Amino acid sequence: MEKEQLKRIFEFLEEKENHNVPFLWKHTSGEPLTEKDLTIDGHLLLPYSTFKSLPDNLKVKGDLELWHSKIESIPEGLEVGGTLNITGSKITSLPEGLTVGEDLFFNDTNITSLPKGLTVGHSLHLNGTNITSLPKGLKVGLNLYIYETKIKLLPRGLEVGWDLFIGGTELEKYTDDEIKQMIKPGFIGKKIRRYDQ
Repeated sequence: MEKEQLKRIFEFLEEKENHNVPFLWKHTSGEPLTEKDLTIDGHLLLPYSTFKSLPDNLKVKGDLELWHSKIESIPEGLEVGGTLNITGSKITSLPEGLTVGEDLFFNDTNITSLPKGLTVGHSLHLNGTNITSLPKGLKVGLNLYIYETKIKLLPRGLEVGWDLFIGGTELEKYTDDEIKQMIKPGFIGKKIRRYDQ
């Protein structure tokens, strides 16, 4: 089916049946996106996709799955209500002020630092990443996983709502009390768990 024919079908469905034109069709076809189009009420699942980019100010109320995709950057103003998984993608940085309601995964990427103002509602998974440091005042709602990274110190003001998991990093040389001192006035809600235990 040709693009113009599909466009007419979608326009008919939108006008007569009150169905929205699918976001992905508009995005891939170069059709203009409205503010309403930029809010996805469910999940946006794009693993292994060949898209190079997504539009700025995209809001996904569910999960955004971009693992092993060709997307090169996270759009400015992105908000994800669920999980953001960019494992194995081409993405090299995250935008300042990124908000993720649940978990953030980015194993096997070339990301080396986290942005200021990053908010992760549930767990932040840094296992096997190239991250060298964490931003001052980072807040993680549940668990923070730091395994096989180059992180040597934790920042002041780090807040972890539940457990901190560490292993395969220079952080292992510190006692639990030394780690807690390092992040003051921040806190770890429950335990520091070591992968060798």
